[in-house]
Amino acid sequence: MVGFPVVASRSVYCCRRLENTLFQSGPPVVRDWERCEPLELVDTVTGKPARQSTEVRMGWSPEYLHIRYVCEDDHVVSDFAERDQPLYEQDVVELFIDEQGDGKQYMELEVSPRNVVFDAFIRHEGVASGIRADMNWSMEGIQTTVESDDRGNLVYSIHIPASNFESPLMEGTCWRVNMYRIDEDIRGTREYQAWQPTGAVNFHLPDRFGFVRFV
Repeated sequence: MVGFPVVASRSVYCCRRLENTLFQSGPPVVRDWERCEPLELVDTVTGKPARQSTEVRMGWSPEYLHIRYVCEDDHVVSDFAERDQPLYEQDVVELFIDEQGDGKQYMELEVSPRNVVFDAFIRHEGVASGIRADMNWSMEGIQTTVESDDRGNLVYSIHIPASNFESPLMEGTCWRVNMYRIDEDIRGTREYQAWQPTGAVNFHLPDRFGFVRFV
């Protein structure tokens, strides 16, 4: 989807091109995250500040879409060890990408604190009919890491090859996107966070997604 709709500025994220990225045999190393504007996830129902903070930054290069989550996490719940297990039942960060912007289909990506990936292609059939998830679909060549920083935060680095998208990564492109996190505390209470609140404990509301514009 190319173009830029007229929407409230709080629902638009300017995704900047990253020039100082090292490509190597492992995951790319982004050296200029400070060029990317940070955004904070909030409670997805109320829009109020989250109990534990989650900062997200996004950038792009012609080769990859780059995303970084920095999460306060004083109690990690993460037992799954295999790809496409139901990571959403425990702690996880999530990214939904709707390239066409029509709310009918989008990519869902999840990464757990143990660096396990869940990915699916979602077909949204309306609130009444629900969704269909194609679990046979996979993001090819995705690179992810999860590490602790010097403050004890969990840092998730995600690099999605441009070949997974219908159009090249380029200035002027605009997608519908939302970023999420599920976090369980020591009492077993789950907190649901989002960039753009959905108003419900339901991340699959594409009409609530925000916009990411490539600049």
